[in-house]
Amino acid sequence: MRVFVTGASGWVGSALVPELIGSGHQVLGLARSDSSAAAVAAMGAEVLRGDLEDLDALRAGAAGCDGVVHLAFIHDFTRFAASIQTDARAVEAIGAAVEGSGKPLVIASGTPAVPGSVASERDDSAPGSPAAGREATARAVLKMAERGVRSSVVRLPRTVHGDGDHHGFIARLIATARDRGVSGYVGDGSGRWPAVHVLDAASLFRLAVEQAPAGSVLHAVGDEGVPVREIAEVIGRHLGLPTASVPAEDFGFLGQILAVDQPASGALTRALLGWRPTRPGLVEDLDKGHYFG
Repeated sequence: MRVFVTGASGWVGSALVPELIGSGHQVLGLARSDSSAAAVAAMGAEVLRGDLEDLDALRAGAAGCDGVVHLAFIHDFTRFAASIQTDARAVEAIGAAVEGSGKPLVIASGTPAVPGSVASERDDSAPGSPAAGREATARAVLKMAERGVRSSVVRLPRTVHGDGDHHGFIARLIATARDRGVSGYVGDGSGRWPAVHVLDAASLFRLAVEQAPAGSVLHAVGDEGVPVREIAEVIGRHLGLPTASVPAEDFGFLGQILAVDQPASGALTRALLGWRPTRPGLVEDLDKGHYFG
């Protein structure tokens, strides 16, 4: 299968491209810069220059391949609504290019936050929760199953961790702890974060493009929910800093996310596709020390 991957040089994409190639697939990776193009080529993939606003490039990439994995997203949290709109236009362009073909279209989204319960693949986020903003795009992709697209959505947890994660939420927490001299958490720290190792996430995206039935919602969840205080304690131990509750505003936009209890399950995904995460969980991965080098 020849697979078009947007975000191919990004955090998850840089794990997915080798995963696909290692399983016998060819990859066409979208790259918006010279450095991204070089990274995609170095992984053994073909390069298509363009970005999420280049709808012609997106249509061409999707039409010329046997399947699509859409990972790219503009992570500008100061203009998050605009990023969602750009993403929605990109997804619609890709969907139109594969409509009626039966080709797989897999997109990344986020696990929902459901107050008082562990979120499953059947749940949606409560309005105003961290993952709610991108759900309209995910629902639009799932409806493409009615237009002859084998569409599916892989929901990623708050933390996709692993060696080389320099820009995710864990890296931000570590940077904040270093800056402020305390490894903090919000409230009593009992709020839970789901997590997955990046290599396990990559294997699920591969399974989705290969096998997922049209209209599938999948959860890339390794750890169902790690208490935020436990994450802060591990960070504090490695940095030699105290651990304490701090105001949510000390974390900027991340404070709102830290304040929400948002565990999630991947049980239905495991039953549907036989996916089994095998890499270290979040706490074990943090204790390996690579986040603190």
